[in-house]
Amino acid sequence: MGAKILIVEDENDIGSFMVRTLNRKGFNAIRAETGKEALRLVELEKPEVILLDIMLPDIDGFEICKRVSRQHPEISIIMVTARGEDVDKIRGLELGADDYIIKPFNPMELIARIKAVIRRTNKPDNSNEVVIGPLRIDYNCRQVYKNGVVLDLTPREFCLLKVFVNNLNKALTRDEILNWVWGEDYIGDTKTVDVHVRRLREKIEDDPSHPKYIETVWGKGYLFRKGD
Repeated sequence: MGAKILIVEDENDIGSFMVRTLNRKGFNAIRAETGKEALRLVELEKPEVILLDIMLPDIDGFEICKRVSRQHPEISIIMVTARGEDVDKIRGLELGADDYIIKPFNPMELIARIKAVIRRTNKPDNSNEVVIGPLRIDYNCRQVYKNGVVLDLTPREFCLLKVFVNNLNKALTRDEILNWVWGEDYIGDTKTVDVHVRRLREKIEDDPSHPKYIETVWGKGYLFRKGD
């Protein structure tokens, strides 16, 4: 059986279609129709990926995204929304979502996004550990420590940090970061990079408003320094 995918969708026609489509493609798809049921299934079933609708009858998708990201950073979240406004996309990403897809969507695009998220999360690491000042990055356990305290990084944030560390003191464009962290098949814009950089700064920097590790290179992108 393939990766377990939790679909959180209250509309029966759409939810049933998504379950059938993913199961036919070899995934193990399960479904929740409410936010409360989704939170229960997260604890019971431990899915690898959650397809999370924003508009639900009880708890909205943004609140679920925030809770799951804090309690289970190892679970990847793809927001599913009928609204294409940038503010919704950015809010979801800021709360911990890894990707988003807009209704109505092509089933093959949905499958491609799921596979891309799983591929990035499971990508093997070649080295074991890197220490940069108070930061210790354990590639085997996929954990980051600051002053000995583990940081709650999502899989995407961990991958982003790894890209920065592998390119110390090198200015990277947003497109380069997008390709390395999200993959060349990612369909989206560079605002995604800015949102995830902001979230990563909040977790590794002493003062995110005056970062010493992740610097903004105006007109280009970002640069990671050792923080000396």
